[in-house]
Amino acid sequence: MKQDQFLRVLDRDEAERRFQAALAPLEPLGVDVVPIGGALGRVLAEDVASPVSVPGFDRSNVDGWAVRAADTFGATEHTPRRLCVSADAVEMGRVPTGSVEPGTAMAIPTGGVVPRGADAIVMVEHSRVEAGEVVIVKAVTPGRWITYAGTDVAQGEVVLRARETCTSRETGLLAAMGIPRVSVFRKPVVAVFSTGDEIVPPGTPIAAGQIFDSNAVVICDAVRELGGEPLPLGIVPDDADAIRSMLRRALGSADLVVLSGGTSKGPGDLNVRVLEEVLGPPGILVHGVALKPGKPICLAASGRKGVVVLPGFPTSAIFTFHEFVAPVVRALAGTSAHAGARTFARLPFRMSSEIGRTEYVLVRLVSDSRGELVAYPIGKGSGSVTTWSQADGYFVVPARVEQLDEGETVDVVSLGGARPAPADLVVIGSHCVGLDVLLGRLRAAGVTSKAIAVGSEGGLAAVKRGECDLAGVHLFDPATGTYNAPFLEPGLELVSGYGRMQGVVFRPGDARFEGKPAEEAVRAVATSPGVVMVNRNRGSGTRVLIDRLLGGARPAGHAVEATSHHAVAAAVAQGRADFGVAIDVVACDRSLGFLPVTEERFDFVLASARRDRPTVRAFVAELARPETRAALRERGLLA
Repeated sequence: MKQDQFLRVLDRDEAERRFQAALAPLEPLGVDVVPIGGALGRVLAEDVASPVSVPGFDRSNVDGWAVRAADTFGATEHTPRRLCVSADAVEMGRVPTGSVEPGTAMAIPTGGVVPRGADAIVMVEHSRVEAGEVVIVKAVTPGRWITYAGTDVAQGEVVLRARETCTSRETGLLAAMGIPRVSVFRKPVVAVFSTGDEIVPPGTPIAAGQIFDSNAVVICDAVRELGGEPLPLGIVPDDADAIRSMLRRALGSADLVVLSGGTSKGPGDLNVRVLEEVLGPPGILVHGVALKPGKPICLAASGRKGVVVLPGFPTSAIFTFHEFVAPVVRALAGTSAHAGARTFARLPFRMSSEIGRTEYVLVRLVSDSRGELVAYPIGKGSGSVTTWSQADGYFVVPARVEQLDEGETVDVVSLGGARPAPADLVVIGSHCVGLDVLLGRLRAAGVTSKAIAVGSEGGLAAVKRGECDLAGVHLFDPATGTYNAPFLEPGLELVSGYGRMQGVVFRPGDARFEGKPAEEAVRAVATSPGVVMVNRNRGSGTRVLIDRLLGGARPAGHAVEATSHHAVAAAVAQGRADFGVAIDVVACDRSLGFLPVTEERFDFVLASARRDRPTVRAFVAELARPETRAALRERGLLA
């Protein structure tokens, strides 16, 4: 059946304008009065003025003696001043009944009320008691070590402003002023549910073709971070009646409704068709925005209540949520508009963009040898569940731009507000399970790291450009029959890593591979009809090995480039491909058949200029530790 396409694809700004205009005025929904014990994270609805002065009395800042400053003038270790000890002493929480007369001193604790007559405090360290007298060895000036009443906060002074979010600092201040309750804006309630027959909740056994519901978890927590109250409603199958019932429930229970997914079973978008039936005016406002990722988003309203259908793919859902939903939640919660910290960074390589759509590119940031930032795009696609959690920020490619050149400067907006803290160690290059072992052990020792998988050749280029501390590589040189060392240039050094076995992976019982030499089996099936392979990404060491095995043949699936050994094994295990090349460790993890091809070296390249960095030295030392070598062998590597 022919599937209906988007109603009309709009640019981002027009889509936002229509949506917010339908919900206007976007303002807080009401006021709650809560005890300060429940004020954490809430947004103040009005200014807060102190009902008292803080402190409410003249207060001593130290343990010592309350004195008249004039009685201490000239006091030194060699010419001390002697004062009579007052019969009275200051007690905590009580106003002194006695006073400090000329030539006397009264004992006072830190936080005690300064007695009448005293205008300074002598620290106990600058005094001693001899025969009923206080011996003063350091003079003080009037006001020394005294905080006067109202110095911190004067009665009637505004100390907190409306629309400030209460953290522990604000709640502590409220308590210090004796305020037991505070007026805050009501949290907007946001109903959240996911749709799709393929969606299952985390913790449920999962079958091929199913995915865990990550969207609802991310969206609910994002609502909390924005000052809202999520109302999780679970998962709804691709059934119009079920979606209709849940949508009506959500509209009756929440201030804003967010759902994700819904393009399956019949022509058109199932969720959008239900919205058309259920919503009152103005109804659907936008269906399709010229964004990448996030084109299929639907923005609607029933009265002044917003309804948003996010794309089902996780990265698309998160991006479009933050672009269109987050500003609405903030406005309803009364929180201030958020703008992530911006910084400029350089692109390490050329990248293309789809002209006509504004593209948001998630990146990881590293610093080069000059301290300048480099933005590595994370190209895992809108269906990835890891890109958002791994990214440091994103930059925007305008709709009219088709290509960005290597070295071009991009404006990166950080995720979470502040610029991310730099990692102690940056590793760019090929990925390996052994690298996971090494970085995990370093993290336990307090060394943070950032690993970016771009393939061996990409890692080698990154080292040369000074963009990382180390590059994981496994590059074979046919001329010498050796790995990695032939690719070194002046200024680069090789850190010996470990060995691993590369080979052909296939499903057990496949007679085309079972029991045969790897090269013979691959050459035999490479031109056979119906055989599908899964390739590796260009620039990886494994891709070089695959090309050598194929000998120029291009079987079906040759253009499908997986970016890791795990992805190759998954494609074969799930039947999307018949064979691929990966290391024996992942073949064992997936219970796949394995034909060994070669034992290769996985080593690390570093720039000589970075050799003596403490974290690089820590990595090299960790790699050499007997316990680490044992951990690598336990993982199935040749260490």
